[in-house]
Amino acid sequence: MKQLLFILTILLTLPALCAAREPHVNERVKYKQGPSFIYRLYLTDKKGSPYSLNHPGRYLSRRSIERRKRQQLPIDSTDLPVNSRYLRLIEQRGVNIIGQSRWQNTVLVRLKDSTMIHHLEQLACVSGSKLVWIAPDSITPTAIKTPYHDDFEARDSAGSVEYGKSHSQIRLLQGHRLHHIGLTGQDMMIAVIDGGFKNVDRIPAFQQIDICGHKDFVNPASPSIFAETDHGTKVLSAMAINQPFFYIGTAPSASYWLLRSEDQQTEQEIEEDYWTMAAEFADSVGCDLINSSLGYNEYDYPWMSHRLSHLDGRTAFVSRSAALLASKGVVLVNSAGNSGMGPWKKIGVPSDADNILTVGAITADEPRHIAPFSSVGPSQDGRVKPDIVAIGAPTFLVNGRGVIMEDMGTSFSAPTICGLVACLWQGLPEKTAIEIIELIRQSADNYAHPDNIYGYGVPNFWQAYMKGKAKNDK
Repeated sequence: MKQLLFILTILLTLPALCAAREPHVNERVKYKQGPSFIYRLYLTDKKGSPYSLNHPGRYLSRRSIERRKRQQLPIDSTDLPVNSRYLRLIEQRGVNIIGQSRWQNTVLVRLKDSTMIHHLEQLACVSGSKLVWIAPDSITPTAIKTPYHDDFEARDSAGSVEYGKSHSQIRLLQGHRLHHIGLTGQDMMIAVIDGGFKNVDRIPAFQQIDICGHKDFVNPASPSIFAETDHGTKVLSAMAINQPFFYIGTAPSASYWLLRSEDQQTEQEIEEDYWTMAAEFADSVGCDLINSSLGYNEYDYPWMSHRLSHLDGRTAFVSRSAALLASKGVVLVNSAGNSGMGPWKKIGVPSDADNILTVGAITADEPRHIAPFSSVGPSQDGRVKPDIVAIGAPTFLVNGRGVIMEDMGTSFSAPTICGLVACLWQGLPEKTAIEIIELIRQSADNYAHPDNIYGYGVPNFWQAYMKGKAKNDK
């Protein structure tokens, strides 16, 4: 009976699990910019670029360069910005450039007339194009201000338990042991790529967080990322809140960049470009980790959607971007997805990428089992996915109204992990991104017999730390 009630609860809450979206009662309004199309242009090369690998300070921050040096990672041609001469040639055709990717050497252009793409394809610097966005006839406004609480409810206090509501989800991972020796994310920088961060700029519990800045990569940009969905608010809370006896996140001493790449008004392939732009920005400003509780497989247009055969870490645009992060010295922690109870069932993209940590969700109550909604693996080329699991059914979080609540999804097991990865790396600063990822996998309780449901299992961050220290002492 208990299992049946749990499954019924999942079914009732499933619509809220699948993306960084929240329902609104607002009526749809006409799309103001009228009919238009956005194409991804693939450029041929970066020849003649004014930028040089010998002077990376022109396009990467000092912190980003030092991160690479510390891990003995080279700066290569993917780091060079898109050739500005090519950008001018494209703009001379009278089109609007709205974004670009240095890693994949691509440009996003908005066209009123789709036939214009044929003229752009004739440019010598353009090797191909792909339609990634079509303007909708109407949209539902998403940037909506909502009230919030100044303080947590007295009933939310856990009495003498320092971690408050987050106690169990941190203790399962042995994260509290890292915290007790001073590893709380100090000097680590985490980028949160999401759909919005409702009221993070207003709720008092978030004011103590070291937020370096925020940036919106969606076109057109939101009037305020702090009026959009509170999905990112919840994700951030799992790592960054520090309110003893009420709620403590997994990396309360880390610093954070808040980046918006999720367009709530449509679901189209361009979001893979937005995500890539956000990841490149995170790398360039020197972030050590990225938490992404986003994933894609089905788009508004079936011909844009992914097929299972695409889940090889190399086919999807966003997965190719994600797979580059470790080579830049950045650890990506990405939610596995919430398709386990639907016809798709599998992980989405970029969860299929290599050299990242893909996180599934398990139940909060013992005995802990995989959450029915948690997407499964493996990748199509046979790699273990998800990599690891953490509590996500449900997870305690702080929402956009400033209330401690429970929510379900791999969206929330991922940041619980990400914060502790930051703490582990703080204690093992000489390790590379790939070494940190492997230490965490090796610490998990299913490492000897990984499968496509739990992956390597529940990680033990104290064990990972001790093993990393032992290797250093040899």
